[in-house]
Amino acid sequence: MMERPIPSITELHARYKKGDVRPSEVVDLYAQVIEAREKELNAFISLTLEQAREQALQLEKNATGPTSPVWGVPLAVKDNIAVKGVPLTCGSRILLGYTPPYTATVMERLLRAGVLLLGKTNMDEFAMGSSGEHSYFGPTRNPLDPARVPGGSSSGSAAAVASGEALAALGSDTGGSIRQPAAFTGIVGFKPSYGRVSRWGLVAFASSLDQIGPMTLTVDDAIRLYAIMGGMDPHDATTVDQPVHSYEELRWDGRRPSLRVGVVRTFLEEEGLDPSVRQVMARVMTRLEQEGLTLVDVDLPHQRYAIPTYYLVATSEASSNLSRFDGGRYGYRAKTYEDLEDMYARTRGEGFGEEVKRRIMLGTFALSSGYAEDFYGKALRVRRLIREDFVQAFRQVDVLLTPVTPYPPFRLGEKVDDPLSLYLADLFTVSVNLAGLPALSQPGGRTPEGLPVGIQWIAPYLEEKTLFQMASFWESLDKEEIHGAS
Repeated sequence: MMERPIPSITELHARYKKGDVRPSEVVDLYAQVIEAREKELNAFISLTLEQAREQALQLEKNATGPTSPVWGVPLAVKDNIAVKGVPLTCGSRILLGYTPPYTATVMERLLRAGVLLLGKTNMDEFAMGSSGEHSYFGPTRNPLDPARVPGGSSSGSAAAVASGEALAALGSDTGGSIRQPAAFTGIVGFKPSYGRVSRWGLVAFASSLDQIGPMTLTVDDAIRLYAIMGGMDPHDATTVDQPVHSYEELRWDGRRPSLRVGVVRTFLEEEGLDPSVRQVMARVMTRLEQEGLTLVDVDLPHQRYAIPTYYLVATSEASSNLSRFDGGRYGYRAKTYEDLEDMYARTRGEGFGEEVKRRIMLGTFALSSGYAEDFYGKALRVRRLIREDFVQAFRQVDVLLTPVTPYPPFRLGEKVDDPLSLYLADLFTVSVNLAGLPALSQPGGRTPEGLPVGIQWIAPYLEEKTLFQMASFWESLDKEEIHGAS
């Protein structure tokens, strides 16, 4: 395996300040890694290396060193986030040929701050999947073991960061699609509170659940991107009218946090939890107690309903959001059809993949006359109960600690014909989206085979600073054992 060119944004900025490297040289360095690894990994759908070089030269012209926390950072972006003039596909045939005439708010902010866009990354079609195998452009492979999946739906972003094809990436998280691939590839994945980061320019899967977030090699790197991305956006009425802390305010000060850590014991007793995941969780809890932190058992009684609630809410919203993709305005259109209705049917039948069609059908049924109250309406009521469970838990503790996934990364093709098994991969992540809370996945240890196992921190709504404190502290405890070899 090739070594990552640069281990963190902090190290990159140190090199910039010393004059050891220039942004244009950094772009060339990452272009070399992409050339060496991309054919094997399939992490990117489109590359913008020439554009990145032009951006880098402009940075060099205007400044001699970093002027923002993300200046000169080579970034990959999930291909459901719009960048003006760069093709956007959402990993789907139905959007072939579409180029957005605008740039998403998060990318406008990051580009102004000096990031260098390397390209758009592969993904499960319309962000629907947990393995990275449901893309029109073929599956993405895990850089740690190319025979295994990198997780999904932000599969390409995770693989690009883990392999060294990019120093950081953006993903989107509807039910765990940042945190789960981060866990499978041994990197950091952060999902902000709902409304903390603008969704304007993100192609919607489930509007009440979606959130854009960073995928990075370190917690500090995630803080850097979030500090620039976050904040109210007049284009997105769901953004919170509260200022986001600056990078300097959010970064860890090196002191042990005085936090009470909640442990959801029922998660650790799940029948499908892999023994290696249970062992990593036990090690983490022991280490935290040795460091003097207080662990408290908490209960989330309605968690057992999280998966069915999530899939009713998410598929219902997807059925509505994806109705706009019909071949009438942009993207793919069927070559032969008899009339307008036939054109819609053939375009959607040919343009969408099997997983997307499955979820559209589930959502359409859940919203259909005579069933909407029994399914979608009931799911919304249970969603409120799940949210209240977290409110009660956070009256006892400051953060929650859980696994990210029930098992380590599995082999390509192992679960592709078993959608229910793939849905259960989101067992520990979907409730966070239903409640709109911030959560972060980071490496917790390795299986005996050397596969990464992620741990998840969950904090109260808008308490990103608490989340970063805890995650930074854990990262500092035993970096060599946690991360393993690069």
